Amino acid sequence: MELFNIIAILITLSAIFSFINYRYIKIHMTIGLILISLLMSVMLMLMEYTGFHSGLKEVITSIDFNQTMLVGLLSFLLFAGALHININDLLDHWVTIGIFATFGVVCSTFVVGTLIYYIFIGCHLNISYLYCLLFGALISPTDPIAVLGILKKANAPKDLEIRIAGESLFNDGVGVVIFIILLSLAAGGHDVSPQAIAILFAEEVIGGILMGLALGWTGFYLLKQVDQYQVEILITLALVTGGYALSLKFHLSGPIAIVIAGLMIGNNGRKLAMSEKTRQHLDAFWELIDEILNAVLFVLIGLEVLVISITGPFLIMGAIAIAVVLFARFISVSIPITFLKRWITSSPNTIKILTWGGLRGGISVALALSLPLGMTRDLLLTMTYSVVVFSLVVQGLTVKHLV
Repeated sequence: MELFNIIAILITLSAIFSFINYRYIKIHMTIGLILISLLMSVMLMLMEYTGFHSGLKEVITSIDFNQTMLVGLLSFLLFAGALHININDLLDHWVTIGIFATFGVVCSTFVVGTLIYYIFIGCHLNISYLYCLLFGALISPTDPIAVLGILKKANAPKDLEIRIAGESLFNDGVGVVIFIILLSLAAGGHDVSPQAIAILFAEEVIGGILMGLALGWTGFYLLKQVDQYQVEILITLALVTGGYALSLKFHLSGPIAIVIAGLMIGNNGRKLAMSEKTRQHLDAFWELIDEILNAVLFVLIGLEVLVISITGPFLIMGAIAIAVVLFARFISVSIPITFLKRWITSSPNTIKILTWGGLRGGISVALALSLPLGMTRDLLLTMTYSVVVFSLVVQGLTVKHLV
């Protein structure tokens, strides 16, 4: 199907589902769109058994979700999220955010991978430990797109909100790097020495940080030279699209680069390089981009169930994966919080809220869809989808009440 027709279908469905949620369901838009999309997908699957053919399954199959998410949508959504984060708040909590985004992701990867591996052995499933670690890597990063939207209405304590938001903005970049390294090991033919892995990790992460600083400084310099909001908005669009493409070209972490650039433009750029009129237009533009792309993304996540292999045993493993991922999240946040409590004060019940507030989203689904074809991929994809839907719907609906 032609690209324009695919975009037309997704935007039309997003508009219809958003209207239904706003008028009748009245819950957070992200969760409402996923619920309506899932309900529609289930109805279409049931109708197919009666001979009805909607053609929507073919449309969803024709969409490369991995490329759409990781190359298309992610850069815009990360920039929009970083644009409104106060960098001083991040610096106040840089130790915990840094540990959560690095140690937390690595710890969760190995806890999930190891537990799932032994569960597979107990279920007589012959799946390699490396593939279990791949599942751990793709499911461990919390999704900034999901988390930031929910936190806006959760009224969480300020320090907790900053930690969750900061962690979610950075740990997806780290998670993608770990996933790429593990996937290259699984594919074989690569240097698998610890030194080579460390160098690759450093290139992606540190290179992404440096690229983000360069993009942010360049954008700031250009914005300071003009005072016309149309041109300035176009400069930010160029930063997002061109900067992300450039990062991928040089094998640097595009997500980390865009987050750093977004923080610089959202703080120094807004204060020192923009007029009040430009700030208003820039905020309105990126908030609109954020809302529209969020709507399309979560409708797409809900419709992806049409192309996932859903069987009884796979769903059972999906339910087990939900418990394992929550346990791994609890471990990965408990260790740093407990270790740092002598030096850093935390709000009451921080560990509980961080555990339950660690929502997963489109990044995990996109990485799962990039796995090589085969039974292992179908199983891991179903498990990933189960965790993502549970976290967005069940955790997303209840985290406000928990706080």
